[in-house]
Amino acid sequence: MLGCHIGRCFQVTVAGGSYQEGLTSVIQGVPPGMLLTEQEIYGDLLLRKPGADELSSPRKEPDLPIIYSGLNAADTIENAGNKNHTNGTPLAILIPNLDRHFIHIKQYQDTNRTPRPGHASYASFIKYGPDDDAIGAGIFSGRYTSTIVAAGYVAKKVLKKCGIEVFAYAKEIAGVRCPDIATDQAFKYTNDYKTMRQDLDPFYQEVYVKGRINMEMRFLEKTRILAQIEQEIDAIRDKAPKLIPAAIQDKYGVHPIVNCPDIKAAQAMVDACNRIAATGDSAGGVVEVVVTGVPTGLGEPVFYKLDGELGKMLGIGAVKGVEVGAGFAVKDMTGFENNDQMRAEDGKVVFESNNAGGITGGLTTGQPIIVRLTVKPTPTIDKPQKTIDKYTLENKQLAAITRRDPTIVARIWPVAENYTALVILDHLIAHYGYQTLKAK
Repeated sequence: MLGCHIGRCFQVTVAGGSYQEGLTSVIQGVPPGMLLTEQEIYGDLLLRKPGADELSSPRKEPDLPIIYSGLNAADTIENAGNKNHTNGTPLAILIPNLDRHFIHIKQYQDTNRTPRPGHASYASFIKYGPDDDAIGAGIFSGRYTSTIVAAGYVAKKVLKKCGIEVFAYAKEIAGVRCPDIATDQAFKYTNDYKTMRQDLDPFYQEVYVKGRINMEMRFLEKTRILAQIEQEIDAIRDKAPKLIPAAIQDKYGVHPIVNCPDIKAAQAMVDACNRIAATGDSAGGVVEVVVTGVPTGLGEPVFYKLDGELGKMLGIGAVKGVEVGAGFAVKDMTGFENNDQMRAEDGKVVFESNNAGGITGGLTTGQPIIVRLTVKPTPTIDKPQKTIDKYTLENKQLAAITRRDPTIVARIWPVAENYTALVILDHLIAHYGYQTLKAK
């Protein structure tokens, strides 16, 4: 595969598949001197993992990461205090698959002759032939997005040191749309939602808070613990506290399931999605990503325009459209309505609107970057569908499948958030270099 790599200054290569041994992110361009732990990476991974709530697939993957390389294994000299600091070499993050039992493999073996409509299984079979990794859809499964989340967390940590914040949330699910929310309010809400999820995630508490895996352990010690956890997945999941919406709202001020910064809208999204799921079908929606603190002039002309680079998020499975700022709505505007007029105020440039989404000519304006992704309904549904036998081309009917996500929107927002961070950091490194040379 030639397409599993992104970036020029901050580079990420991903590998693995849904039912392979696991998945991997290899990251180049991480600056040295940054303390990094598996616990904080998992804090983002738990936001997109399956089996966490009623809107996600029942697969029980905990998505527990292991940092394999790129950190100092010990202080470089006695009492240097730089153990577990990034050292500038490629950072490799492993995400082992722990819920890949033969019963599920056999289900795929029994149905892989008949491609699922809406999935990549027919096209990938034609491309790769009989050896195509069709168990669980391989790298075309949504599981590969865990690699983006892991790498993107690292990028976000670097960006935060530069005063740049990246966050995302569900803007629309099943036709229910979140009203416009002030950027600072949405940012606080998203952070509170992440805190809630960490506090209530049984693996976060059992594995990291209790110290079953910690950064003092060697790789083989960690894999020994993961082998134990593989046998305890159900027992650990049973320790999850019951989600009582009123109590969660009172303590955290968020909805227990959907990261939407309007609690009434979030509940309406869940209700609408459940009504659709009850018929055996699935729902789509929209994710919104916001970036603040970005310097003006970030991006490169023509082939590396920042909005064009963000448009590559069409590569996220199930994403069918990407818009920046007003996006497709500009077709109904006049030039006067669409233009973001500006004025000087106290020595600073102030814009009167942000229809450009913080990007003009492929370069940032200094305003918040606003990106929205349209997410298709989950193609795996509980309804019989027409398909073919990919070996004989006989017409077939695909039986209903019950192990599925009623919607993917509630799990894609952390993928979009972290993918955006990869793009922004890649451009920021180039921008800093360019500005430094310009000043010489």
